[in-house]
Amino acid sequence: MSIKLIILKSKNKQSALKEVEGISAINSVGLTAVSNFKKNRQKKVDIEVIFQNLQQGQIASLSQAITLIESTQSNHNQLANDIIQKCLPHANQSIRIGITGIPGVGKSTFIEAFGKYLTNHGKKVAVLAVDPTSTLSKGSILGDKTRMEELVKDPHAFIRPSPSGQTLGGVARKTRETIILCEAAGYDTILIETVGVGQSETAVHGMVDFFLLLKIAGAGDELQGIKRGIMEMADLIVINKADGENINQAKLAKAEFNRALHLFPIKNSEWTPKVQTCSALNGLGIEEIWETICEYIKMTKKNNYFDINRKEQNYQWMIDTINEQLLSNFFEHPQIKNQLPLIIDDVKKGIKSPFVAANYLLNLFK
Repeated sequence: MSIKLIILKSKNKQSALKEVEGISAINSVGLTAVSNFKKNRQKKVDIEVIFQNLQQGQIASLSQAITLIESTQSNHNQLANDIIQKCLPHANQSIRIGITGIPGVGKSTFIEAFGKYLTNHGKKVAVLAVDPTSTLSKGSILGDKTRMEELVKDPHAFIRPSPSGQTLGGVARKTRETIILCEAAGYDTILIETVGVGQSETAVHGMVDFFLLLKIAGAGDELQGIKRGIMEMADLIVINKADGENINQAKLAKAEFNRALHLFPIKNSEWTPKVQTCSALNGLGIEEIWETICEYIKMTKKNNYFDINRKEQNYQWMIDTINEQLLSNFFEHPQIKNQLPLIIDDVKKGIKSPFVAANYLLNLFK
C-alpha cells in the first residue's frame, strides 16, 4: 500500500503517520535482511580452511568440499579443482571396493554389516552411495542413510548419498573426485555402492581396486553366468541372504557360479575370482569376505598389478574428464544453443536426418 493511499484512507493525520512509520520500519528490516543474505552468499569460499578442516577429519568440511565438486555452477569449477589438487598428495592410501548387484539384492544391508565389521576392527569407512535419478522428475530419493541406521551413527564411518544424474554406468558424475577427498580426510576403506541397474553398470570397475558382485539365489542369474559383462569383471561373487530356507538354494547357486567362472579367461591381475555366501542380516560370512579382499590386495600388490591398475585408472579419468568437458563446451556454445532447438525440430519432423543434423552442429561448433 502506498503512503499516499494510507493518508487518504486514514481518519486523521496522526494515525496515518503512525501507519507509515510502521511500514517504513518493516521495509528497513526486510532490506537489511536481504542485504545480509546477499553478502553471505557472495562470501568467498576459503579453500585452505576447508582443506585444513577436512584433513582433521571434520565431516562438515568434507561434505562442503564434496558439494563444491558436485556443483554445476561455473564459478565453482576452479574452486573444486583447487581443493582436489590440495588433496591429491594425501590420497591413494585406501582400499577402494565397488559393490554392485540388482535392486533388491540387499546392497544397503550388506554394506551396513560390512561397514560395521570394518569399523569394529579399527578401519575408517567412507560409503559413497549412488541413488538413481528419475528420468521424469530429475529427482533422487537419496535414502541410503535411512537404510543404514547403525552405520550412520558410527563416528568412524561417513556416508554420502549422491544422485546418479544422467551419468551412465551406475556411478555419480563426480565419484572419482569424491574418493580423493575421502582419502585425504583419512578414510582407509572406500565402499562405492552403485545404483544396481544391471549388466550395463560397469563404470565402477574403472575406479576401484576390488569389484564385488552381490547375487541372490533363485533369481534366475545362475543360468546366465556364462554371459560376459559385469560378471566377467567381478573379483568376488557373494550370494547374499543365505539364511533360513535359502541356505540350500544359496549353496546350489554358489556351485553354478563357480562353474560359470571357469569359462572366463584368466584376469590380468592373475587373480582367480571366488564365490562365497553370506547373510548380511545375521552378519554371517562377512569376516570371510574381508579376508578374501585382503588376500586379493596382498597378491596384486606383490605382482604390481595394484599400482599398474591405479595408474591406468588415472589415465582413464583424464580421458573421461576431457570428454565431459568437450560435451559441456559443445552445448554451452552460443551458436549451438541458438541453432539446437531449430535443428531438433527439423529432425523430429523428418526434414533433416539425425546424421546430417549432427554433422552440421559439429561443424558449427568447430
